[in-house]
Amino acid sequence: MRIVFIVIGVVVLAIIIFAIYRYIVVNIQNKKINKVRLARIEPIFAKLRNQEELTEAEVLPFASNMLTRETTFQVLKQYNKLELFPQSYNTIEKGAESSLANWLEFPTELDVCPDEIELEEKVTIDFDGNNVYYYVFKFRTNEPHWASKDGWMLGVVGPYFDDSRPYDFTSTFSRINSKLGEISAKDEAKWVHENIAMAR
Repeated sequence: MRIVFIVIGVVVLAIIIFAIYRYIVVNIQNKKINKVRLARIEPIFAKLRNQEELTEAEVLPFASNMLTRETTFQVLKQYNKLELFPQSYNTIEKGAESSLANWLEFPTELDVCPDEIELEEKVTIDFDGNNVYYYVFKFRTNEPHWASKDGWMLGVVGPYFDDSRPYDFTSTFSRINSKLGEISAKDEAKWVHENIAMAR
């Protein structure tokens, strides 16, 4: 009986050590990638910090790039300069696309921005008599990336509500192995709704 308790104790200790290790590693990676993201928009960030004049034309290249769009919006918001953010990128779809691109770039996911991302479907789910919306994108990478062999995969961003704004915080998730053709956009959105968004 004593051996059973020792084995259980060792297993529990191993799980705790792994959880602490994972937490530390993810935090280190998160800090590192946030520095990279701010460095990508340094030309406009420097102007804002130094209270120099900034134009919408200078902001446009950063808003049009899905990897810098979300960070650009947040920095402009922080400096009360959202009027410089181009309206064509101030939509829920464009915000969701940028959120997914940034999420997939994280080292524990694809570790890169996909080579292609396209909106597959906006999915509506009834939630306690109210509609919530999820944007389901398909994405893929080119060789030599390890995921290139998987073709189009699905990623989901949401939930959004009738009064949501484009860059509101939402859940962003992809199971990476959810391949287009093997699961529908509706079923993937439903899975994320039940297992990720509502589990928070």
